[in-house]
Amino acid sequence: MTEDELKAKVAEIPFWFHCINLGNGIITPGWSKTSSPANERFIGLPENLEGVTVLDIGAFDGFYSFAAERRGASRVLATDDFAWKAGHKRGFNLARQVLGSQVEDQQIDVLEHSPDKIGVFDLVLFLGVLYHMRHPLLALERVASVCKNQLILETHVDMLDCEKPAMAFYPGTELGEDPTSWCGPNPPMVKGMLETVGFQKVEVVSTSPSFLCGSSVSTRMVFHAWR
Repeated sequence: MTEDELKAKVAEIPFWFHCINLGNGIITPGWSKTSSPANERFIGLPENLEGVTVLDIGAFDGFYSFAAERRGASRVLATDDFAWKAGHKRGFNLARQVLGSQVEDQQIDVLEHSPDKIGVFDLVLFLGVLYHMRHPLLALERVASVCKNQLILETHVDMLDCEKPAMAFYPGTELGEDPTSWCGPNPPMVKGMLETVGFQKVEVVSTSPSFLCGSSVSTRMVFHAWR
């Protein structure tokens, strides 16, 4: 399609979550201000993924799925349920078409992930999803079941003044007026949960400055974990 046609296609989509570079200076107007390579560095995405199989859970528009493919991954599977079920898969489909991507997709809930249903992957991305889970430990059990080697997890964290594993619970809209945000674990809680589900080594690799999320404060952290 022509540049003007592509701009029109991008504009037709009412909500973009990711900012994805589609070429020719066209970048999707994402709410989440992803900008390669800054965000890839923040999560610690390996520079060389040649021969690596990658699973991107909660992919939404697919920014990180396409980034993994661009870095040489032999297979990338993007999964989502909440966003795609709500009608927000058009961005992913358009970006995949324009980029000539071979990224696979499957609409499946986090708690339905299992080796039988999707297989196992060398690297699993679980970015911005954990704090939306009503059952975070169970969710991490499902994530661990499909992770062969390394997990990259990014999440909102809370209760940073507590040294013991602890987690805030948001029964309403306490975090950013968002009813889909359920929990805010502190770093020891994240580490403890990851070790409980079978990861042998867990490291904090990035921390964002605290920022206002609606009327509340949010801090984000990235954890790398290895089986």
